[in-house]
Amino acid sequence: MSTTDLSLNHGFREGSAESPVLLLLHGTGGSPQDLVGLGQEISPESTLLAPAGPVSENGAARWFRRRAEGVFDTEDVIARTHQLADFLEEARQHYGLGTRRLVAVGFSNGANIAAALTLLRPQALQEAILFAAMLPVPEPPAHDLAGTRVFLSNGERDPMAPMQPVGELVTALEQRGARVRSHRHPGGHQITREGLQEAVQWFRHGSAGAGTR
Repeated sequence: MSTTDLSLNHGFREGSAESPVLLLLHGTGGSPQDLVGLGQEISPESTLLAPAGPVSENGAARWFRRRAEGVFDTEDVIARTHQLADFLEEARQHYGLGTRRLVAVGFSNGANIAAALTLLRPQALQEAILFAAMLPVPEPPAHDLAGTRVFLSNGERDPMAPMQPVGELVTALEQRGARVRSHRHPGGHQITREGLQEAVQWFRHGSAGAGTR
């Protein structure tokens, strides 16, 4: 994965122009390399764009600040979401991605920032695969998400993303018109093989809209 001087440190690997671009968003303490293998399993021919979380929590990279475990700094979530959306615009221009289909793949904190992108900046992201995500902002704006598709995989015993805020995310997306597919597994804060297989099937099923962003 090569890097260039854009507003976020990142990795980039060119793939087929005929395949969607995957935006890989790591979890807390991760790096741009973390989800490369996962992205290649989902779509082996895809171009991979993997930024690094810009926030440091005791040396661990994150996408936004939190006040405590499971308690997000809402103002920072919003600011960092716009930062990531602006980076995506830069990357589209810099790498010549144009209006190619873009699908986010995120785990944990990375899944939460992807969820925030779909809710706050839907013009920047209309498709997302979210592992262990929950509602990132209370009372998100009432954007029209009729062109948005989201896949979620969550553990029923996940102490970091409990079922209630997971359900709140699903409700927020669906109330705004997004098409949501929700997968549950009996485990915890993890990506399961079954969840990955379900995500691959969802990914291959269709897109939010050809030529849209």
